[in-house]
Amino acid sequence: MRSHTVFLLAILCLGASPAFGQSNHKGGNQQVLPATFVGWNCTSRISLDLGRPHATVAGNPTAIAAEYGFVSGEQCTYTRGNNSLEAQIYVMNDATAAYGEYSYLRTSDLPKADLGEHSSIAEHRALALDGNLVLDVFDAQDDLTKLESDLKALLRAISVHAEEGPLPTLWQHMPADKQVLRSDHYILGPIALAQFFPLEQGDWLGFSNGAEAEAAHYNLDGQDVNLLIADFPTPQMAGAKLTELQKRFAANSGALPNGSRLFAKRSVTLVALANGARSQAEADTLLSQIQTGTQITWNEPAFQFREPSIEMMIVGSIIGTGTICLFAMVAGLAFGGFRLFIKRVLPDRVFDRSSHLQVLQMGLNSKPINSDDFYGNTGELVSSDTVVDRHLSDRVALRLFR
Repeated sequence: MRSHTVFLLAILCLGASPAFGQSNHKGGNQQVLPATFVGWNCTSRISLDLGRPHATVAGNPTAIAAEYGFVSGEQCTYTRGNNSLEAQIYVMNDATAAYGEYSYLRTSDLPKADLGEHSSIAEHRALALDGNLVLDVFDAQDDLTKLESDLKALLRAISVHAEEGPLPTLWQHMPADKQVLRSDHYILGPIALAQFFPLEQGDWLGFSNGAEAEAAHYNLDGQDVNLLIADFPTPQMAGAKLTELQKRFAANSGALPNGSRLFAKRSVTLVALANGARSQAEADTLLSQIQTGTQITWNEPAFQFREPSIEMMIVGSIIGTGTICLFAMVAGLAFGGFRLFIKRVLPDRVFDRSSHLQVLQMGLNSKPINSDDFYGNTGELVSSDTVVDRHLSDRVALRLFR
């Protein structure tokens, strides 16, 4: 009876293990925000409502979070004495998705902070990125810039749940000159694209084919220009997309329905679009700064190989052969002279020692081997009264010399 009970318990555990693993995948039902940190205690914990972020962000925050790859989230109200603050945590699919959500939630009134590599802070709000986690903290009463040490402690507490990964580098191709501060956004889908680079609805850029994009605003002599850089998996896909955009939006040739003009340029796998520029020259002040991949130039010094003449090759061969022969002769004389010198100074002690010299005689000629002429194994000459075995092989014998 007991064995049956153990068997049933094992079946139940095996059946429950997938559900347990699924609930903890990327923090599914796992609490990420700590219950307490440096004196702050979580007095209220609820699931995160994507439709109610701490800041007023443009567009549909619920749909955009799902587009980036939202997994789960939670919100805690922390209190310490008479002070309180609210912390929201976004658990995303990976670090790339978290970077996109961070760029979306970051508003223009959040200067860069030193809470982490990617963090921002203002008087009443702080935002930080850690792996696949995005932390959003709000305090309506206190100045959060005076609580940086506490916020760093909170980041250290949630970092144990973060899944690190490579972050997008597309922003490095964006020109820094005349860029409106904190206007850049990383884009992974058509909903965010329609929000930050509105041309038309739908996936007209090609996110379904592996594209990613970065958009930012620029102030060119009082003119607001919206710049978009899209990266495609291959140069062929980028070239095909540029041709499609030229036909679809009359890029570099016509005007959009709202009267603005769209200018485009391709650089290997990157396609750059500038919307709002007044002329091609104005757009080129941005587009000309976007480069990627290996740049090929024709003014680089090149090594030129010139084949030597036949006379030079013959003379070189003779000189080379003579040098090798001279070296062989000098080396042979040096070795022979050294050997003769040692034999003269130390006779029978280094070279040609009679006690160690052996000659292997094969007996391949027709003359039979006379075993009476052989020395013994001890190096002593066989005496005349010693009985010699005359039935030795007539083909092979070992002769030992003094």
